Amino acid sequence: MHESHIDAVLDYKVTAPSHLLLNIEAAHCASQSILSESLQVEPPVALHHYSDDNSGNRFVRFDAQPGPLTIRYRASVQRAPVSLPAELSEAPVNQVPDALMHYLMPTRYCESDVMARAAQQLFGDLPPGIGRVQAIVDWIHDSLCYQPGSSDSTTTAQEVFVARAGVCRDFAHLGITFCRALNIPARLVVGYVWFDEPPQDFHAVFEAWVGGRWVLFDATRMAPVDRLVRVGTGRDAKDVAFCTIFGPVAMTRKEIVVREKQNEAIPAPRPPEPSGIVVGIEKPVPVAAGTSPVCDPPPVQTVPLSD
Repeated sequence: MHESHIDAVLDYKVTAPSHLLLNIEAAHCASQSILSESLQVEPPVALHHYSDDNSGNRFVRFDAQPGPLTIRYRASVQRAPVSLPAELSEAPVNQVPDALMHYLMPTRYCESDVMARAAQQLFGDLPPGIGRVQAIVDWIHDSLCYQPGSSDSTTTAQEVFVARAGVCRDFAHLGITFCRALNIPARLVVGYVWFDEPPQDFHAVFEAWVGGRWVLFDATRMAPVDRLVRVGTGRDAKDVAFCTIFGPVAMTRKEIVVREKQNEAIPAPRPPEPSGIVVGIEKPVPVAAGTSPVCDPPPVQTVPLSD
């Protein structure tokens, strides 16, 4: 078992009566158990709690009056290890469950219709299945620079593809977009996890529907995906904002601390083998059946994306 201890503090300045909607509590889902938690709002206000039974997302909303506002969420969450088969197939569109069809559709941040040609050119020749999704993840990691400040709250997957730079949310949006363009249902997941750099924050990854199950992927490789404490699940970032504000409210501080306790006797899960290897930043080369993607690739002259 893996335990995460979370301490998140959000400070705001409210300049006129406003309403806030929070999505910062650990989600109710089968992969994790909440051992303890507390939510404090200062000054004290009446809190209204509700949840989405389909996603497990939990929400808190309240009115805020002018002045300083502090929100503190603390929790201890336990996650069970998840075994991942080496082979998981993609589902034909006519076999995708009705409830998942909207995860195939283009959304505000994931323009899978616009990016369809690029997805086919890059990954259309690869054998379908979990290996193709892993090849997408590898391509994003090797082709994009992780660069805080290179994007903002309006940046879309297509813009990230062009700029070749972004943060965790952008990496996840691009993975979702490529998957949907290949008729693989995909969705965004945000939560808490410990990592070295950059400074601790909410972390975004994505899930793809393969083999009749949701599988997590993180193209940033900043932390093992099996350690992520899930908070929000949705079509893209607009579904999983940690705070939606209705009124003149400005954030003055965000401080997130995650401490982890891992049972070292349990080996860390290995990521699935990609069905293609990236030999440059343009297109993965398919891996022949029965061969390992760690074999020596053809010699390639690579050029850095930027200084």
